[in-house]
Amino acid sequence: MRACRGQGIARGTECMAPWTRALFALIVLGLSACGGADPLPSVPGEPRDPAQAQLHFVTDRAEADARQDMLLLTARRDPAMHYGVAALRGTASGPEIAHAETLLSFPATPLPLIEDGVGFQTDPATAAQYDEAGRAMQETLAEALRASGQGDILLYIHGYNSNFVHSLETLGVLWGATGRNAVPLAYSWPAGNPGLFGYFKDRESGEFTIFHLKQTLRLLAGVPGLDRIHIIAHSRGSDVAATALRELVIESRAAGRDPRDVYRIENLILAAPDLDFSVVRQRLIAEQFGTAFGRITVYMNPGDGALGLAQVLMAGTRFGRLSFEQLGDRERAIFQQIRNVHFVNVSAVTGASSHTYFSENPEVLEDMVEIIATDALPDDPRRNLIHEEANFWRLVLPEDTEPPFERDPP
Repeated sequence: MRACRGQGIARGTECMAPWTRALFALIVLGLSACGGADPLPSVPGEPRDPAQAQLHFVTDRAEADARQDMLLLTARRDPAMHYGVAALRGTASGPEIAHAETLLSFPATPLPLIEDGVGFQTDPATAAQYDEAGRAMQETLAEALRASGQGDILLYIHGYNSNFVHSLETLGVLWGATGRNAVPLAYSWPAGNPGLFGYFKDRESGEFTIFHLKQTLRLLAGVPGLDRIHIIAHSRGSDVAATALRELVIESRAAGRDPRDVYRIENLILAAPDLDFSVVRQRLIAEQFGTAFGRITVYMNPGDGALGLAQVLMAGTRFGRLSFEQLGDRERAIFQQIRNVHFVNVSAVTGASSHTYFSENPEVLEDMVEIIATDALPDDPRRNLIHEEANFWRLVLPEDTEPPFERDPP
């Protein structure tokens, strides 16, 4: 993976004018995942720049000791959740975070308990502080929805070895690609651990963050003016998202409520998901996970180099490397019955982008745009897909002069 800037960024907020498609194309070519830290200086009293856009973020990364005019978020875990905004500006080399600012912090979890003579209950004072922070976050996002004239939130959940700045910049690419037709929010969990065992440390940090992600999704569902949520989760972020959502789905159904009505998640897009497919069978397919959302789209590449390494390190076939030929008769029959789950083979994307295609390849980006912005189904002419079998489709790139399959809607 190519190197990029690190985690330290100057505090502050700005707003941005629309990007042109030409600038966006340059942005797409300039991004990749990375770790590290390289603080950017702030400019006190800098005037508002109309060439900058505002992104939102929720994180449980711990902040490093730094100057008061710097925000330096690390791969260390923080028991408290934080919400803030960041200013993104477009440059010839890619999107760049100019400033970031934490607007509020939640009390650390688990919240303290007190004994009331009968049993234990959450400390009322701390619970009130938590609720107050939640309402403030919801009000800020509601104002962002009103100001944008939109009713949707685009939530991005990054993967392994991604630092805070990179998670925001990637969100900027995705948001720009969709025409900024939603309020952009990054959920940045404590990934980017260095060293030989960084991958395994990131996996455990993904488990650590599940409670905070569930709290975030609960809060988003209560934002006034919200119509729909679109989630894009990449690599290990797919496991983080799927685990949190699974628990929320079980919780909703146990309460007799339809999780689709409760959380209003219209699109769940899993890009290069780093999930064991046998685990997907038992924890998602067997529990009818897919019916809780408007639509689920899974982008897969059998030639994904990063997931190939993860497959060597772990036990089973990674979901993001799956192909239709690897399915048994039972799975094929199940997938044929699930109408709102689609699988897109992007094996035409090779080389350095075989894992990061979701934010680097223009054709993959364009396909996601059609899903989110137009609700186009896989057989829609606006999506350059050809049908393989059942719910499985293949992306066609411009250089593919002889596609291996004819377009054939299921």
